[in-house]
Amino acid sequence: MMEKSLIRPDTISRLAGLAASYSVIIAFLAVVTFFSLSTPTFLTFANLYNVLVNNIVMLAIVALGMTLVVSSGGIDLSVGVAVDMASMVFVMLLAAGFAGPAGVVIGLAAALAVGVLNSILVTRLRISPFLATLGVLFIGQSTQQLSTGGGLPIYMTSGYPAEQFNLIARTSLAGIPTPVVILVLGIAAVYVALHRSVFGRYVLALGIQPGVAWYSGIRVSKHISWVYVACAFLAGITGIILSATVKSYVPLSGNAFLLDAIGATFIGTTLSRERRPSVLGTLLGVVLLAVVKNGLLLIGWNFYWQQVGVGVLVFLVLAVSFGLRRHLN
Repeated sequence: MMEKSLIRPDTISRLAGLAASYSVIIAFLAVVTFFSLSTPTFLTFANLYNVLVNNIVMLAIVALGMTLVVSSGGIDLSVGVAVDMASMVFVMLLAAGFAGPAGVVIGLAAALAVGVLNSILVTRLRISPFLATLGVLFIGQSTQQLSTGGGLPIYMTSGYPAEQFNLIARTSLAGIPTPVVILVLGIAAVYVALHRSVFGRYVLALGIQPGVAWYSGIRVSKHISWVYVACAFLAGITGIILSATVKSYVPLSGNAFLLDAIGATFIGTTLSRERRPSVLGTLLGVVLLAVVKNGLLLIGWNFYWQQVGVGVLVFLVLAVSFGLRRHLN
């Protein structure tokens, strides 16, 4: 007689279901364990603080905006341009003698212009989000090149008042760094908008069944427009924080956030059986990517191999989650 399996089929199915639903959390625990054993500096307070303030905060703010766009069924390839436009205008104005608050407001307005342009192209001209935001990406990159003499960075002179930058990047509230406070406020705002409001339900409906949403009376153009404007605004905040941190503007530096924001958003969809983006999922994706990049840097991998490592990780998380769900269904 054949021996009975020690593990029942329904148990295997449940375990596979858990692995599919929580692949990002499993990957995070595995990555943390690996790097903790690989380098003694990984779990130090100084390193974790650096990862939070300099890696997680800015990427998470951009990724929150991307989450809104992907939830509506779109994509925004111009988030890097919104980051750069806010950064460029902010630093240029400060260099011209404007006060810090004026630089922040006008810099954010420049980022909002990117979102408004995206919304017009997508909702009014009916151009697909991919092509519309790709076109804005090219226009934004050329604008930066033309505005900076071919892509020359703008560095603030040592004589410029440092407090204009330090007010954003070097202050704290109740011991919490100001950029982290800004991130927490952004998380709360996007969570309420996407998961606890009528606006969020409409946005998710657009992402799932846009045709049904249209015939249900939802003002599609209005909600899509707000999504792209909000995404650009959040990216603009990152641009201000970035410039305040490094006290300069480097053309096209915002492009570094684009693929990571998309990757974090889609990693986050693994938490949902319907593969919907969520604030929690996106934040987990951001943390996972930031930790992997930091860990690979600590063990001596150069930038290019770090990109390979991140790419492989994203592929594995998505393949395991979606592959197991397809098998179980």
